[in-house]
Amino acid sequence: MRGAGFLAIWSDVEPDNLTDYRHWLTREHTTERVTTKGFLGVRVFRAARADINRFFILYELDSPEVLDGPAYMARLNAPTPWSQRIMPQLANFVRGGGIMAARAGRGEGSTIVVLRIERLPDNPQRLADAIVAQDGIAAVQIGATDLARTSVPTVEKGMRKDEGVFAGLVIIEALDETSLRSALRRAREAAPDLFGGLSEPEIYQGMFSLDARIADFE
Repeated sequence: MRGAGFLAIWSDVEPDNLTDYRHWLTREHTTERVTTKGFLGVRVFRAARADINRFFILYELDSPEVLDGPAYMARLNAPTPWSQRIMPQLANFVRGGGIMAARAGRGEGSTIVVLRIERLPDNPQRLADAIVAQDGIAAVQIGATDLARTSVPTVEKGMRKDEGVFAGLVIIEALDETSLRSALRRAREAAPDLFGGLSEPEIYQGMFSLDARIADFE
């Protein structure tokens, strides 16, 4: 990832709506988003569990200003008919965007964990460097939510039942689940005040990605 900003979204989908949701997400919605000015790309992940259809979407933004910029606001206030059908179906919806305060590593991992945190560490870059040094870790990103830009009222926001927010997030990307869990243990040891009270983290597997540079190609 190369952009200074991010937008992160979690949601749950009922089994009866899963096919429609996946087609909407991969055939319309993500293309619409990444062809919006300021969006650089998107990665979609699915929780590695059998009891729920939970998805995590990470958009890469040129800067945090994209979140309440005119191009994105125009999209949010004119949802497509397909989006109007999907949005009310999404449960446990959590959304937040802002600035990536630290990045470490190279490339992307297919197995990730995303930790929502109440505050940023005192030295985000040092923490990211310490985690990415662990065996099997490809990348670490630490982001801070811009609550003002994230909370702007829009037509699309009004279509969802409830919307959770968060102060910050830590994304750890690994080559496999064993490496990821080992790195999480080290992270808790290195920053117990930040990670010690968190519940068992949810692991996600990569499902789909789209870069703005190819999104317009037929």
